Amino acid sequence: MFQLSDNDIHLSAQATDKQQAIELVADALVKAGYVESGYLQGMLEREFQMTTYLSNGIAIPHGSLNTRHMVNKTGVQIFQFPQGINWGDGHIAYIVIGLAADSDSHLTLLRQITRLLDNEKAVKQLATTQNVKQFRSLIMGDTHYSIINAESISLGVETKSLLTLTALNAEKLQQQQAVNNDFIMELLASPALPLGKGIWLTDAVVGNQRNAIALSRAKQAFTHNSKLVQAVLTIATIDDHIHHTLTCLLDEQVQDILLTGSTEDILIALYTQPNTESAVENSPTLIGQIPTIETIVTIQNTHGLHYRPAAILVNHIKKYNVSIAVQNLDNDSQLISAKSLIKVISLGAQKGHRLRFIATGQEAKQALEEIRKLIESGLGES
Repeated sequence: MFQLSDNDIHLSAQATDKQQAIELVADALVKAGYVESGYLQGMLEREFQMTTYLSNGIAIPHGSLNTRHMVNKTGVQIFQFPQGINWGDGHIAYIVIGLAADSDSHLTLLRQITRLLDNEKAVKQLATTQNVKQFRSLIMGDTHYSIINAESISLGVETKSLLTLTALNAEKLQQQQAVNNDFIMELLASPALPLGKGIWLTDAVVGNQRNAIALSRAKQAFTHNSKLVQAVLTIATIDDHIHHTLTCLLDEQVQDILLTGSTEDILIALYTQPNTESAVENSPTLIGQIPTIETIVTIQNTHGLHYRPAAILVNHIKKYNVSIAVQNLDNDSQLISAKSLIKVISLGAQKGHRLRFIATGQEAKQALEEIRKLIESGLGES
């Protein structure tokens, strides 16, 4: 099993050109005991034969066949060059991974790097982050670290202020470089969303830098605008890797753990898939039931159906004892369960997109009428 340690990562490196960058990498491989001192020559030979630049700002210099005998053990040294290195042919490398291999244990890393080649946001984070643990998490694809960890959970907070809990979450997210000042400014100026049971949600459209969640829980419950407050969740999101965890938040058992559990209990709960309604794509049972009622509603939200309005919609739909499917008519999506948050978000509904809802059950007509009103009112966003 390939292991990447914090000592194998070098942030904020500087080099004047490609050769100097390779020299830095080779020297680090030698000092780490992975290769003998002559390995540099093989790396330069390999680069002369064929560029080791991959794409999306990543290069992987490594030795030639003539220097393979100089490898003591498999290992890597990863350098971050925030200013970029001219790798030739108009390519700029921000992440340079020096590789020495005498076995196939490094293939885990190479597979993850291949996935990064199409993820511009992740590579941009790799090129700029000053947090070694975050860098390692992004390289190795450790999404659990990316989303929530013990350091982002605050329990037993002595306060009776919703804003205080939100600000504490914002501080935690900023410390982990998940958000910037733009996020915090919008977050503190925006109203929180009550999810129920005393749990409130806060987020911002701008300033998200990576997927992350922070949780603050008051020592004693209090009220805000006549509604119970016990805990505040603050969400930062940049892509769909956070969807699994977001779906967990709507599970009642998970919500109970958020309100009463220990830090370890909360982490386990958010890593465990809750029981969610199964998919209904093209379900003949649902589509063939009679009577079936449907409606088409146009999304009004400026930023589309992102997590916050989607959560409001799904929470509302779950109140009704009906079967409801939805599809996005403007991107030819299939019918999916409207009671699944992850699936509703995956519709990719933008402002002006038309959503088609199909409902079956005694409360179908009432549910669709309320859904229409909710969407046309902006789903909690002005």
